[in-house]
Amino acid sequence: MSISLDAVATQRAGSDAGDRSVFARRIILVLAVTLLLTAVLSLASGATDTSAVSVVWALLTGQDDLVSAVERVVILDIRMPRTLLGMMIGASLAVSGATMQGLFRNPLADPGIVGVSAGAGLGAVTFIVLGGSVLAPVAALFGIYHVPFAAFLGGLAFTFALYRISTSNGRTSVATMLLAGIALGAMAGAFIGLLVFWADDEQLRDLTFWGLGSVAGATWPKVLAVAPIIVPILVFAPFMARGLNAMTLGEATAQHLGIHVQVFKRVAIVMVAAATGAAVAVSGGIGFVGIVVPHLLRLSIGPDHRYLLPACALLGAIMLLFADAVARQIVAPAELPIGIVTATVGAPFFLWILLRRRGLMDI
Repeated sequence: MSISLDAVATQRAGSDAGDRSVFARRIILVLAVTLLLTAVLSLASGATDTSAVSVVWALLTGQDDLVSAVERVVILDIRMPRTLLGMMIGASLAVSGATMQGLFRNPLADPGIVGVSAGAGLGAVTFIVLGGSVLAPVAALFGIYHVPFAAFLGGLAFTFALYRISTSNGRTSVATMLLAGIALGAMAGAFIGLLVFWADDEQLRDLTFWGLGSVAGATWPKVLAVAPIIVPILVFAPFMARGLNAMTLGEATAQHLGIHVQVFKRVAIVMVAAATGAAVAVSGGIGFVGIVVPHLLRLSIGPDHRYLLPACALLGAIMLLFADAVARQIVAPAELPIGIVTATVGAPFFLWILLRRRGLMDI
């Protein structure tokens, strides 16, 4: 076929001022540098005055005698896992949001808003409460991966349900998608409430803090539990860009451009469910990252997913690390759950998007 997907992507990514690809590459470079600086800020933020730069430099140069045992524990065993986990969670939520928005062809799609995170949360809570009793054999079978796997299954089921409900004849209704997300989220909330009723006091404390969203409990085992799920998805995501660019033109056009639409949709849905499920399993309910980050980048670098997806991964990681740093400092020495920080910014932003698009919504 004479029309290539790259040509389609360039056309979609272009604006009145012309192609944005050069600008997009520069933005990605700036975001990469900013992420590095934000990671250093995250390592330096905390209740103690430990210098992350001096500790990392001493370890890299082999001058271990300059690092005290307390500094080593604070940086390597507390702050480093938290920083890495925050980067993975932020990147996975932002990439999942951008993928869903490309798949549904609407910037209002987001794992948290449309119920996917609620489904993942239901799967995670089920094993948190019942993993030591009724579901103990299943939990033992999957080891440290049993909660992320349960969250993945819950997110996958809700994503498939959302897609089937809101899509008809190849066209996705925005109003139906939002209403279905509300209904699915309410249903998940009902079952989570039932599980909370069965939970003991220790589980209740964990569930209450988990529901608000936080990476305060980050440990190396948690990092190792979700990294094999999130990292391959983030590496694979850019290879979905050409298909997502074609999908923005409609499923019929994408089919003519050589995309196996049904297979592509299934792969994208599984990818979103796995990334969201793993993130929710270890961090709880952190909302609005998946809608704020892609929308901001779309306004600046355009809708070309070749640049949008890697930029979303970088900015999502930056946003979550920055929110975590704010959560640690705003009520120090206590910590504010990250979900409260992201919701404070994300909810007004979502309302702004709705107001901008209210004349376009097919209600």
